[in-house]
Amino acid sequence: MKFRWTSVAWSIAYLLLLLSLSTPLLLITTLFMIIPAVVLFTTLNTKQFIVHVLPILLIVGLITPIYPVIAVYFLIPALVMGRFYKKRASAMSTLLAGTVTILGEFLLLLLLGTALFNFDLSSYVNDVLQMVTSPLSQLGTANPLISDLNFTSEDVNKISIMTIQMIPMTLIVSSFMIAVITHSIVRPILNSMEYAVPKLKPAREWRLPRSFIWYYLLGVIIQLLFSGSDSSYMTMISANLLPLLRIGFMIQAIGFFFFVAHERKWNKIIPILLAIPIILLPPLRIIGIIDLVFPLRAFVTKSKR
Repeated sequence: MKFRWTSVAWSIAYLLLLLSLSTPLLLITTLFMIIPAVVLFTTLNTKQFIVHVLPILLIVGLITPIYPVIAVYFLIPALVMGRFYKKRASAMSTLLAGTVTILGEFLLLLLLGTALFNFDLSSYVNDVLQMVTSPLSQLGTANPLISDLNFTSEDVNKISIMTIQMIPMTLIVSSFMIAVITHSIVRPILNSMEYAVPKLKPAREWRLPRSFIWYYLLGVIIQLLFSGSDSSYMTMISANLLPLLRIGFMIQAIGFFFFVAHERKWNKIIPILLAIPIILLPPLRIIGIIDLVFPLRAFVTKSKR
């Protein structure tokens, strides 16, 4: 009975989230859209899951025919992550599966938009930038004190190209963040429902493969060789590879601080305070690079003895 009423409550929450798509809250609720479906799929068998979800799709379909399509779009990663939870897969495997699925849907959406509706992402981004910068340029023309706000067509085109080049990284980071948010909320919920799932490794164990250093060097070489060249493909690789690796090095540095705090028996708040400068001052990611190249953690362990 406990699980039946809990499932009904999550079905209602799922319905409310789908209905929120017609409100200004959709930018926020979209981040949590996968959660109810993951909980339902993980805790119910397939037949029970269909019984709970099908009425929701029918209700939202009566309101707006496009809503069931959106619901199915979010159901796919929910089913994938739920399947991994049912198999008691590791937390990282579940996160990667969810990230890859969400990313694949993003790419499929772009592909279908281009193939079926002649959607041109480059033109769309350029048009949006023109719409945003036009009032600023007019304001700069009217007021000489802020003349730096003038944007020429060439400036807008350059910004547009840079934006397009950064889209792959944006999609990857967005997909990963949605998966992380989902896991962070779903895991304690499933635990409270006596359905234990593995948790992520503690922060002190966060470590990247050492091969990431070579990837970083490759990205730097590509950037040096093709900076300012006409090879947009190679420029796009470096524009996305390097920022992603830098984020990884920041995570490595944060993991190092938590490792030191654990070994030295520091207060738990200290590594959190040390992690803040890493996030706010990106050059400090060099600590993560050093930790990856040299056995810093082994030195900390030895010096402790």
